Amino acid sequence: MEGCILQFQRLCQNRSRKLISVLALMFSFLLVLHTFTLPSRRTYSTQYPTPKLPANTKLNSLNKNFSSQSQGVGKLSHLSDSYSSIKSLNLSKRPDHDLRVSEVDEKLKNDGSDDSSWLDGDENPVMRFSDDLGDVTGIKKVGDSVYEFLSISDRNRKENPLLDIEQRRIPANELMKGELSVNSSKNAIISVPIASLTEITKAEMVTSLSQQVKQELSNVLTKLNASMSYADTLNEKNALIMSPLTLSEMNSLLCKNRVLHHSMRPRWSSAPDKQILAAQKEIENALNVENDRSYKLMEKTLKIYIYEEGEKPIFHQPLLKGIYAAEGWFMKLMESSKHYIVKDPSQAHLFYMPFSSRLLQLALYVPGSHNRTNMRLHLKNYLRKITVKYPFWNRTGGADHFFVACHDWALNETNTIMNRSIRALCVADLGQGFKLGRDVCLPESKIRLPKNPLKDIGGRPWNQRPVLAFFAGNLHGILRSILLENWESKDPDMKVFGPSTLSGARSKMDYVQYMKSSKYCICPRGYEVNSPRLVESIFFECVPVILADNYVPPFFEILKWEKFSVVVPEKDVPRLKEILVAITMSEYRELQMGVKRVQRHFLWRNKPVKYDLFHMMLHSIWLSRVYNIEVR
Repeated sequence: MEGCILQFQRLCQNRSRKLISVLALMFSFLLVLHTFTLPSRRTYSTQYPTPKLPANTKLNSLNKNFSSQSQGVGKLSHLSDSYSSIKSLNLSKRPDHDLRVSEVDEKLKNDGSDDSSWLDGDENPVMRFSDDLGDVTGIKKVGDSVYEFLSISDRNRKENPLLDIEQRRIPANELMKGELSVNSSKNAIISVPIASLTEITKAEMVTSLSQQVKQELSNVLTKLNASMSYADTLNEKNALIMSPLTLSEMNSLLCKNRVLHHSMRPRWSSAPDKQILAAQKEIENALNVENDRSYKLMEKTLKIYIYEEGEKPIFHQPLLKGIYAAEGWFMKLMESSKHYIVKDPSQAHLFYMPFSSRLLQLALYVPGSHNRTNMRLHLKNYLRKITVKYPFWNRTGGADHFFVACHDWALNETNTIMNRSIRALCVADLGQGFKLGRDVCLPESKIRLPKNPLKDIGGRPWNQRPVLAFFAGNLHGILRSILLENWESKDPDMKVFGPSTLSGARSKMDYVQYMKSSKYCICPRGYEVNSPRLVESIFFECVPVILADNYVPPFFEILKWEKFSVVVPEKDVPRLKEILVAITMSEYRELQMGVKRVQRHFLWRNKPVKYDLFHMMLHSIWLSRVYNIEVR
């Protein structure tokens, strides 16, 4: 009798295990099905209430109460819900509104972006964008086609078995559809149509699959989830890498984008829109003097409204020192401008959102978390606030709004929530989502003395520069390692130094003197395409050599960069001296004189003057609006 009971118990246990296995398999299937059936992200304009509009839609009254207009549609209680969602995040960090300037300076010192880092003004590697990839740092190019894709190195495959997915030049979006190939434990490759997974019924899963197939399907489901997450990461990092464009090809792309791409048609017309359209016609009729004419029209016409909303330190607190200082200097000079600012928003052609991307990162990012969700939510809540109070964002979908940001993360963090706005960005990378013709490049400027930003300006005359080419910096990114491998201590004409070669107490003086004494200053990309060396080269009247594929240089729509710089594809680093030596002395003289002519456009001044960096940035933003405006 006892034997029968034991046998019955074993039978029950075996069936219980099988039942649990089937339930676990069904649960995994439902999770995958739920992933596929989730709604995609919505357009941003539908996330915010549209304030009620007056019947006559005339918005030029100085006494208009925009808050009262929106009460019938949206309530400020939505803001508290959003802030509570930030609070509920495990890795979130509440906005540090009590952050003082001294604390910011201390963080900047710890981050290596103060005066002590003369050899390199690039971002701390701990804070670079690839944090989101975790251990996936061994990224390399494959193939020679026009469009190339990223693949993961074998080292990272071993460290992360979930990424053991075939990477045979497969676009990221193909990981979301078609067939997914996974290596099984028996070194066989199983091809499972992802779409067909949704067609498998529960009965088929229980009755038709053998134990081995069930295990393989379970592995597929696990790796499918990993591949979906990885595909999202690749989309954020833009796995699709463009082949390098020449300046001429980039200019053709700009002209094409101006013709094909326009902003959203406004929900109602306005007097400022008509003024911009009139300016557009006048600029187009000016032909050969377009830039000069458009600049004068900007001075005559442009009016900007600055939103008062937003709390310090993220908003309305300019950071004037370090490698991200460009956004702070623009904020400072813009908010103190009496010529361009208007108090009545209905008279404005553009709307400025005055936040600091660097202070946003310092205040909200949790180091080591690899999570920037709370930063996006903070900007999203800010937009929610101004769209509830004012009708202007929803009128154009944000097309007449702009911000100025220099942190490396700004481009990716605003790709969704501010993708229709005019973005002035230091990371002007066509391969990362920079929209040529709408976005504008902000020159990355490392400011060491805010009280005297023009100290040490200038350099030796063109015929008193004995050094052919100069570079000194840290090994940020793959390209610099290639540069040092080819040229460090290899040629007396090529003064190329790594972080250990040119260092110490005299590094500051040596760095400046080399800049002032070199014909060409090498400006290689770091982790991102932008580098403060470009502005430093012009500051010290050294011809910049740009080594950054698909980097859109500052004021590209205005200046002729081939007249004062040399652009070299990254693949030609081993031929760098050959390329520079091939430039004749008379050609070099013209390039160096061109640097001196455009130098005034790259200078920050405590009191702005015509055609300086502040006004040139305004002009680029103005031109973007002029060429992208859509009529009602």
